[in-house]
Amino acid sequence: MLTVCVLAAACLMAGFSPAGLMADEPATADHFSGEQAFGYLKALCDLGPRPSGSVGMQKQRGMIVRHFEGLGATVSRQPFQIRDRRSGETVAMENLIVSFHPDRSDRVMLAAHYDTRPFPDRDPVNPSGIFIGANDGASGVALLMELGKFMGSLPGKIGVDFVLFDAEEYVVDRRDPYFLGSIHFARRYASKPPKHRYLCGVLLDMVGDENLLLPQEYHSISWPDTRPIVDGIWQAASEVGAREFVPRPGPTVDDDHVPLRTIGRIPTCDIIDFDYPHWHTTQDTPEHCSGKSLETVGRVMLHWLRGVSRGGSEP
Repeated sequence: MLTVCVLAAACLMAGFSPAGLMADEPATADHFSGEQAFGYLKALCDLGPRPSGSVGMQKQRGMIVRHFEGLGATVSRQPFQIRDRRSGETVAMENLIVSFHPDRSDRVMLAAHYDTRPFPDRDPVNPSGIFIGANDGASGVALLMELGKFMGSLPGKIGVDFVLFDAEEYVVDRRDPYFLGSIHFARRYASKPPKHRYLCGVLLDMVGDENLLLPQEYHSISWPDTRPIVDGIWQAASEVGAREFVPRPGPTVDDDHVPLRTIGRIPTCDIIDFDYPHWHTTQDTPEHCSGKSLETVGRVMLHWLRGVSRGGSEP
């Protein structure tokens, strides 16, 4: 991720089913469970590091596909590969597209990255140690895993895709490129347009901080086509009493929403709490995340989506 002053990335098992986290567990009509979402976050982190091309990533991918298929979603895989700049070896990568109501041609995208950074390079003690990526990697995925329980009953004529990007931060050297998954997705969407169209997109990145505070990412309020999306989401937050959504400008963050908008021409905003002291360190663990924070963001997104699907908050 590139901020105004910093180059960085913050942020976009087969047979594995942790006790109490079955995909077919019924969701109440109006209650997004932060406890369940936090359980998913911990289950993802229990797999260990999940950088692109790793065994941990393969196990995570299996868990995610199994979960969403259990909810009745259609899961499409978008494979691609890169050549590692250090070893010269080919690394297989894969975006996941989780579709609810695939027959609906007008769609909304909710996105997150599901890879973790190879090393905790900002750790002051052990920058080559183990990086778990609880907030920066697992939080957006866990939120979508819980949110998916409500998508089958979404009213109206708008469909929803959850898009999980690989290789958002397959970065070891400062010269390595970011956002490989979202760039690949955006290029494919632009060069080979599908039958459906995305009315808008929302990127969920680092949304599990135990001290959650969500100002409005500056790109997202500066672009004229994404400002209405931000206004609609923060209005939804006000309506459900989510004070963590603060209606003031936040930092400028380069994230997966940038290639989605600039290459794919999909108006996409970023919901991100970039003020996270454990970012890219060994301390980005579940202990520093919160089910309450996940529930706050999940309730807002569910309320906003229902409004959009009923035509009350057109993106």
